[in-house]
Amino acid sequence: MLTTLWLLLSFAVPVLGFYVSINCSHGKLCQRALLSNNDILLHCNSSGAQWHYFFLHDETNWSSHPLSVPNVEIRPGGSILIKNPLPSQTGFYNCQDKNGTQVVQYEIDFQDVSILHITHRGLGQKPLQSESLSLGSKELIFTHWDPWQDCNRCGEPGERKRLGYCYIQEPLEKPLPCWLYLGGARLWSSRMRPEMQVEACNVPCETSNGKDIIFDNFELSEESGSAWLTCPPGSIYRPTVWEANNTPLTWQGQLSGQDVSTILDPSSGGRRLQVFQPAIYKCFVHQELVARFNPMTKVDILESLRRDEDGQQQEAGEAQKGKANSVLKGLKLMLLVGTILGLLGMLLKLFRPSRSKRSNHVLLVK
Repeated sequence: MLTTLWLLLSFAVPVLGFYVSINCSHGKLCQRALLSNNDILLHCNSSGAQWHYFFLHDETNWSSHPLSVPNVEIRPGGSILIKNPLPSQTGFYNCQDKNGTQVVQYEIDFQDVSILHITHRGLGQKPLQSESLSLGSKELIFTHWDPWQDCNRCGEPGERKRLGYCYIQEPLEKPLPCWLYLGGARLWSSRMRPEMQVEACNVPCETSNGKDIIFDNFELSEESGSAWLTCPPGSIYRPTVWEANNTPLTWQGQLSGQDVSTILDPSSGGRRLQVFQPAIYKCFVHQELVARFNPMTKVDILESLRRDEDGQQQEAGEAQKGKANSVLKGLKLMLLVGTILGLLGMLLKLFRPSRSKRSNHVLLVK
C-alpha cells in the first residue's frame, strides 16, 4: 500500500531522460561549451577504455579506475554519461585505451545554467552585448550562438529557441569558452553568462512517427498548492512545448509574466513545468505528443487506496481459506490412515486365533 501511495502522491518524474551526445574523431581534440545540470554523453569507442579528468576549478585529477566522480557513469563500449554536470566540472576529459594510448580528448566548459540570460524577440528584449575584458591582452567577451532549434509547434504559431555561450577572444587568437580560457582564475563579470533567445515561428506539420505516449497522474501539494511536471524526453537542447486543456503555454507568456497559471523552468529549457491548478497537461517534443498528465483528486486517491486495501484483504482471505483447506485435507488423511490401521488390527486378531487352534490340534495327534 505504501508503494501505491507514493506513486499516487509523487510528482511526475522522467521515465527516460535525454542527453546530448558528443562524438569526437579518433585521436582528435574536441572543445565544447555546454550548460550545467543537463546530461551529456562523451563518446570513446574503445574496449577497456580508461578515463582521466582534470577539473580547472580546483585543479584536481580524477580517474575512472576506480570511478571517483559520483555523477559520472561508464557506459557499455567505453563512453561516459555525466548526469547533471556542475560548473566546477569544467575541464579536460581524456580517454585512453587499455594500453594507455589516447583515443580522444574533450575540453568541456559547463557554463552555469542558473545565471542563464533569457530574451524574447517578440517582447523587444535584446541579447547581451560584447564587452572588453581587461586582463592585459584586450580580451573581448562575446556570445557564440548555436543554430536555431526546431519550432516547438506546427500548423499554428509557435516558438523556437537558440542557445548562446560565453566566449573570450584575444586579438589574432582563436576564441575559447570563458571558463576554459580563465582556467582556475577567480574572475567574475555580469557579462560572463550563457544565453537563451526565443522568437516566434510558424511551420507546417509533418507526418507523425507514432511514438509511444507516456501517461501519468499528479496531485497539487497541500503545502505549496502546486506540482512539478517533467516531460521525459524533453531537454534544453531540443524544442519542448506544454499545453493545458488545449491552451498553448508559450515562452512569451511565461517570460512576460502574463501566464501566471504555470511556471516554466528555464534551466531545463521547458522540460519541467510548475502548475497551480488541476488540468490535463500535454507535453510535445519535436511537434509530437510524448506525455500526458492527468490531475488526481483526493477522492481518486482514497478510492485507489480502498481498492488496494480490498485487494490485500482478499489476498489474506484467500490465504486463510487455503490454509483451512490444507488443515481439512490433513484431517481427512489422518482419518483414512486410522481407518486402515483399525482394519489391519482386526484382520490380525482374526488371523492369530486360527493359528492357535491349528497348533493345539497337531499336539493332540502326537
